[in-house]
Amino acid sequence: MSIAARGVHWARIGESTFAAGIWFLYGVNAVAGRRVLRLLLWPVVLFYACTQPRARRASLDYLRRIEAAHGVLGEPPRARHWLRHLMAFAETLVDKLLATSGRYRFAHVRIEGQQQVERLLAEGRGAVLVTAHVGCLELCQALASRMPALRLTVLVHTRHAERFNAILRRLNPESRVELLQVTDVNAATAVELEKIVRAGGFVAIAGDRVPVDGGRIARVPFLGAPAEFPVGAYVLASLLACPLLMLGCVREGGGHVVRFEALAESVELPRTGRTQALEQYAASFAQRLEALLVRSPYEWFNFYPFWSRT
Repeated sequence: MSIAARGVHWARIGESTFAAGIWFLYGVNAVAGRRVLRLLLWPVVLFYACTQPRARRASLDYLRRIEAAHGVLGEPPRARHWLRHLMAFAETLVDKLLATSGRYRFAHVRIEGQQQVERLLAEGRGAVLVTAHVGCLELCQALASRMPALRLTVLVHTRHAERFNAILRRLNPESRVELLQVTDVNAATAVELEKIVRAGGFVAIAGDRVPVDGGRIARVPFLGAPAEFPVGAYVLASLLACPLLMLGCVREGGGHVVRFEALAESVELPRTGRTQALEQYAASFAQRLEALLVRSPYEWFNFYPFWSRT
């Protein structure tokens, strides 16, 4: 049974982001540092785990699958593993605030595949970036000093994170990373995005959450079982006739890695075999996302029944 059929589409799961609490933790990190912040985060994580059983079950389901597929945890996941997963999410929320406000130590950000973006910038070309809910993508702010010409527009469903995105805008209203609220990519949205790409801008769209409006999806292998992935990024790249790249971010060591990977110089969707072509693009993205998660398995933040039809 699908998520929508069960009435628990990810966008309809209640927002658990409390602005006052986030500001408090942000202040603690600024004044007392990360160690004290972690001590204060544990009660928050435990409360969340107790009051959000769906998130706890989704975390355990994901961890079991990645362990079965790749053995990255070294043992069957237990409570301490999903608690660590939830803690990683909590710390990432704080990292998002630090990155947006410029307080994150961007020297701790390593960029892989930077040449993919530099080439397009040199040619004055924009692109579509297909992303995932991994790590702290707000660390793309670190690119501002390294690639001043980069302009990034992120498509977001602010309906489920409106308060948190408002905090990000308040922290840095001059941010060069623009958040564009969308429910679906309609004709008017496509025209606006085309202007951005034609001007050499980059448009980022999530590739690991099914559309709010119940739009088209592809079922492709992911961590050992078929899973639903949206195809909007590939349709958009085809409509805009621009390159398609993957953008990911994971925590490694004491910092983060922001990774760009070229998926297609141009996205071809023939009338005959269009569905199969979309599945191939989605499968390529899922495969690369899986490889990224093997590097840092606690950095994927989809706390809902992702494999609902398996």
